[in-house]
Amino acid sequence: MRAVVQRVSEASVSVDGHTLAAIGPGALILLGVGAGDGPAEVAWLAEKIAHLRIFADEAGKMNRSLLEAGGEALVVSQFTLHGDCRKGRRPSFVRAAPPAEAEQLYREFIEELSRRGVPTRGGEFGAMMAVALINDGPVTLIVNSPSEESA
Repeated sequence: MRAVVQRVSEASVSVDGHTLAAIGPGALILLGVGAGDGPAEVAWLAEKIAHLRIFADEAGKMNRSLLEAGGEALVVSQFTLHGDCRKGRRPSFVRAAPPAEAEQLYREFIEELSRRGVPTRGGEFGAMMAVALINDGPVTLIVNSPSEESA
């Protein structure tokens, strides 16, 4: 699994002009599910992101996690995170999980993050979405599950 985690002041996701979900301070998570990912990657990534210290403490240092900061999460599925652009001019998406598998793991990830105490909302899997955000910092990180690192 691969995630782009952006610290935000606010973020929202819309489909056809209708807002599906919005959050205040927290993290916008663009989530790419890869072929071969499973429950172990979901659990690992949810744990990592819930405890990733990307929020400022009283001294202004990035020492607080999403949980400690009391932030929310907005998770948006994005298979294009697995696009391989090394050859040719058109990205290859062969490393992305098939839609049915990806949707199940996407939903499990939202549940897993919620179970860890992070108020979590999601977009609409497979839809053309408009994502709006105010990036705080900006702070943007790419987090790969251990299986993604070895691929």
